[in-house]
Amino acid sequence: MKNIAVFASGTGSNFKAIHGQIQLGNIFGQIILVVSNNPNCGAIIYAKEHKLPILIVNSIKYPNHDLYESRILKALGTSQIDLICLAGYLKLLPNKVVTRYKNQILNIHPSLLPDFGGKGFYGMKVHEAVIKAKVSTSGATVHFVDAEYDHGPVIAQSKVDVFSSDTSETLAKRVLQAEHKLYSMIVKAFCEDKIVCGKNKPIIEVFNEN
Repeated sequence: MKNIAVFASGTGSNFKAIHGQIQLGNIFGQIILVVSNNPNCGAIIYAKEHKLPILIVNSIKYPNHDLYESRILKALGTSQIDLICLAGYLKLLPNKVVTRYKNQILNIHPSLLPDFGGKGFYGMKVHEAVIKAKVSTSGATVHFVDAEYDHGPVIAQSKVDVFSSDTSETLAKRVLQAEHKLYSMIVKAFCEDKIVCGKNKPIIEVFNEN
């Protein structure tokens, strides 16, 4: 049984999807910490409703970076975290957290990285950029987290067709469905020790969601 921490800043739909799969017994893990910079976001409301432990860390509560960093590390250590899942978390993780939990931090991104990734590419901004670029395929990517936005080794991707009639809103809905399936599947695999990192890159699998 893996101990999971979820970091979220918004509605937390991927967090909810993962938690739902845990409740169904499909993921051999437990969410024992929910971290956010936004005390009023949907993810925190959901965590409170399900009586999950919460940690709020932001520049208001922790204006000193070292204290901010040490507070996160202490909470993760106390909770004996095996896996960190970023689910719409808009802040860059402190370097010491990334180093301490190397290959134990997952992120989901709403495009086929490296396309439409990096600083500034999040949420609806990604889908708007995809529509503007007039590409035929988008999707979702799960990757390990490093010190840069959307930069770590890709584990798996799920493709979603982009139609000429699509708006950023219609595309976002289909990509989000792909995200929920893909992220839950990769979290399940991690909890079953099926994702191994060493000298070689993680296995890259592509799943079509047409």
